[in-house]
Amino acid sequence: MAGTVKATVILQPPPQVPLTLTHRHPLNLRNVQRRFTKASSISTVNLPKTSFSSFVCSAASGEVLDDQVLTIAPLEVNTIKETCSRWVWRGYNINYLKYEGQNGQKLNPPLLLVHGFGASVAHWRRNIPTLAQTSTVYAIDLLGFGASDKPIGFPYTMETWAQLILDFLEEVVQKPTVLVGNSVGSLACVIAAADAQNSLVEGLVLLNCAGGMNNKAIVDDWRIKLLFPLLWFIDFLLKQKGIASFIFERVRQRESLRNILLSVYGNKDAVDDDLIQIIREPALDEGALDAFVSIVTGPPGPNPVQLMPKIKIPVLILWGDDDPFTPLDGPVGKYFSSLPSKVPNVSLSVLQGVGHCPHDDRPNLVHEKLVPWIATLTSS
Repeated sequence: MAGTVKATVILQPPPQVPLTLTHRHPLNLRNVQRRFTKASSISTVNLPKTSFSSFVCSAASGEVLDDQVLTIAPLEVNTIKETCSRWVWRGYNINYLKYEGQNGQKLNPPLLLVHGFGASVAHWRRNIPTLAQTSTVYAIDLLGFGASDKPIGFPYTMETWAQLILDFLEEVVQKPTVLVGNSVGSLACVIAAADAQNSLVEGLVLLNCAGGMNNKAIVDDWRIKLLFPLLWFIDFLLKQKGIASFIFERVRQRESLRNILLSVYGNKDAVDDDLIQIIREPALDEGALDAFVSIVTGPPGPNPVQLMPKIKIPVLILWGDDDPFTPLDGPVGKYFSSLPSKVPNVSLSVLQGVGHCPHDDRPNLVHEKLVPWIATLTSS
């Protein structure tokens, strides 16, 4: 996620989300056959009926697809923990997940999912099973988050995370990959794609992209200008270890986290006890306070407005319109909203009533746009 207080916002989706996909067999979604050997473990909840209505998507051929209702269970958090692996990057342990689903051959490019501030691999638990039907899915805990190392005194920067992503593609994935990021994870993906000297980044998906590692990056928004003295004062306070420790302890309390999450989610049902625990657990690790302070008080990093013109690969932008951190009417939102009319490689979908983390807030809406878009990369 992006921003100062936003530091605590890392979110998780609604309970077991029924997903409706549609397809016809000679199709660029690769004749997706969903098989679930543990179907008895799949459970659902009653969310608004419109959330799961059948959607019609087109492959590169332009075919209209027949409806087929599929209920794909999210990954259990314990399953994610048991399935994750370790990759050593510059002497630090980086936690990641590789997930291939039930299908054998994957004709679509692999995906790398990159979380926002304070989140982790588990942030994507409701997306991974769906996306893994047609792609090999990787998800990574950035240094300082999740189950990855949180080195004390480490100077966190956006550029460091971007380099971590590029090295992960080269050493672990070893194939041209689509980067999918949320918030500051989106910005890290933008930096990585702009710096890529080879073809390892094949596509880019941005979910409510941040303007910087913290809100000090957004200097041309009158709302931030009004708060700027307060932001610098908060930075000063956080650099006092005793004060920082007190603030961080208050922030990571369950009710504080719940209130923050409720403020950034359009779908309030998504803010459940599992989500709060997913966010809170890594915040209890040694080094979590250092990461929090370093990120909130550190340099905001490169501006996406300056980086996007360098990116020529296909880009899909999905933006929740109920986002208090990077609102559509703010400078970052306005910039990304204007891109499709200026460059041919960018597509944009605005998701109504969705907050800062669309893939968690309303995962079915994200899948409706994302799954067919990924298929076009292979067919083009």
